[in-house]
Amino acid sequence: MIFRHLAAFLLAFLVWSWHLPAIALSQYAPPPSYSNAELRGRDFSGQNLQVAEFSNTNLTTANFANANLRGAVFSASVMTETNLQNANLSSAMMDQVTFKRASLKDAILADAILFRSTFAETDITGADFSDALLDRAQVKKLCEKASGVNPTTGTATRDSLGCS
Repeated sequence: MIFRHLAAFLLAFLVWSWHLPAIALSQYAPPPSYSNAELRGRDFSGQNLQVAEFSNTNLTTANFANANLRGAVFSASVMTETNLQNANLSSAMMDQVTFKRASLKDAILADAILFRSTFAETDITGADFSDALLDRAQVKKLCEKASGVNPTTGTATRDSLGCS
């Protein structure tokens, strides 16, 4: 008797769950991927690009102002004169990125990974680097020019970098 109930339960469960993966897959949209692309001058301002992938991409003069880039991947990309002003880059993977004359003004980089990235002539006024992972040498250079308070988080750039 117990085996009959158990078998009936298992059969009902299998019938009920048979269509679940199709429903879940039909609602899943993979994140956008722009890896290994030439995106010079593209306008992504104000867009929701959460967990998008931009690995090894030329983003020279691209505009990401006010964009939601939480969890996005920018590994080994070039960001010369790229506008990231007021962008949310929380938990972004930004290792080995070349920032040159870029604007990170008022950007949120909390919990971002920035190992081996360079920041030549980059504006970090009001940027929030709270709990971001940076090389010690990077922090030292960034502290030399750190100023301002992030208008969204209320965190001072110098405090978020741990400057003395």
